[in-house]
Amino acid sequence: MAWNEPGNGQRDPWNRNRPPAGKSGLDTFLKQLRARFGKLINGPGGLFTMVLAVLLAWLLLGSYTIIGATQAGVVLRFGQYARTLSPGFHFKLPQPFEMVGKVDVARVRSVSDTVHMLTRDQDVVVIAFTVQYQVFDPRKYLFVLNEADGDVKMAAEASVRAAVGAGNMDQVLAGGGATLAGQAKQTLQNTLAGYDAGVLVSDLSFQSVAPPQEVKPAFDDVDNAREDQQASETAAKAYAAKVLPEARSEAARSTAEAESYRTGQVARAQGEAERFSLILKEYKAAPEVTRRRLWLETMEQVLAANPKVLDGSGGRNIINLPALSPEAPSGAARSVTPSAEAIQAVTPLPDAGKEKQP
Repeated sequence: MAWNEPGNGQRDPWNRNRPPAGKSGLDTFLKQLRARFGKLINGPGGLFTMVLAVLLAWLLLGSYTIIGATQAGVVLRFGQYARTLSPGFHFKLPQPFEMVGKVDVARVRSVSDTVHMLTRDQDVVVIAFTVQYQVFDPRKYLFVLNEADGDVKMAAEASVRAAVGAGNMDQVLAGGGATLAGQAKQTLQNTLAGYDAGVLVSDLSFQSVAPPQEVKPAFDDVDNAREDQQASETAAKAYAAKVLPEARSEAARSTAEAESYRTGQVARAQGEAERFSLILKEYKAAPEVTRRRLWLETMEQVLAANPKVLDGSGGRNIINLPALSPEAPSGAARSVTPSAEAIQAVTPLPDAGKEKQP
C-alpha cells in the first residue's frame, strides 16, 4: 500500500502523524493558545497577573507625549486647563486623567470669502478678501473660539463691511481699496483682541474689487473717462514742464537786458551830467570862449551830416564835395568834415556884426 493512500495510521513517508481530515492548522494553533492562557488565568494568581499587565501597558503608553517643533501642547486635567507644553518629550498622567491638545503655532492659517457690500454713497461692490492669521496663545485658541476659521471669517467680514461702508465707490475702486484693507485689518485685530481669541492677524488683502456684473459696463465707461483725464493731466504737466523753463529763461533774459539798459542809461546820464558840470565850470571861468567853442562844435556836427551849406549873409552856396583819400582806390569817395576855420569862414558867428559898445 502506498504511503499516501487512505488507511489506518495516516502516516507520511517521514513517519509523522497527519492531522485528521477536516482540521486546519489555524484551528490547532488557536486551540493551543486557548489552552495556555486557560492555565494562566485559571491558575493561582492568573487574573491578577493579567490585570497587572494591562495596567502596566496603560501606564507605559499613556504617561508621555511628544510635542512637535512647530507645536504647542495644551494639557487638560479632568477637562480643565492645567499647563502648556513646549516642543519636546513630556510626561503626563494617562487618560482620562490628563489629555493633551496639540496646536501648530507656526502655521499661517488662511480664510477667504467673497461678499456683496454697500458703500457710503449707496453703491454695491463685490469684494473678495483673504485673511491670514497665526496662533500665539494655544489655550485661548482652543477654548475661546468655537470654530476658529469660521469665527475669524465672520469677524473679518464685519470689519471689511465697516471699512467699505465708510468710503465711497471711487475710494473703494481706486487702487483696489488698499487703504480700506489696512483699516479693515486693524479693526479685525482689535475685534479678535476684544474676544481674547489668542490669534494674530498677519495680513488682510482684497483679492478683487469690482462692481456687480449688471452695472459693470457703466463702471467701465467711468474708468475709461478717468484714464483719459489722467492722460490729459499728464500731457498738460509735460507741456508745462517744457514751456515754463523757456518762459523763465525768456523772462530772465528780458530782465537782464532791461537791467543792462537801465545801467547804461544811468551811466550815460551821469556822464552827461558830469560833462555839463564841467562845461558849466568852464563857462563860468570864460563865457565867451566857451560859448564860441560850443557853437563851433555844434556847427561841425551839423555840417558833417549835410552836403550843402547856405550862407545867409551873402547868398552864396557852398557845396562840400567828397574828397578822395590818399589810401582809398580810384573812384572811392570819403566824407570830409568841415573844419572849424571853414565853418567860421562861411558862417557868421553868433556875435559877428555886433559892435562892441564903448
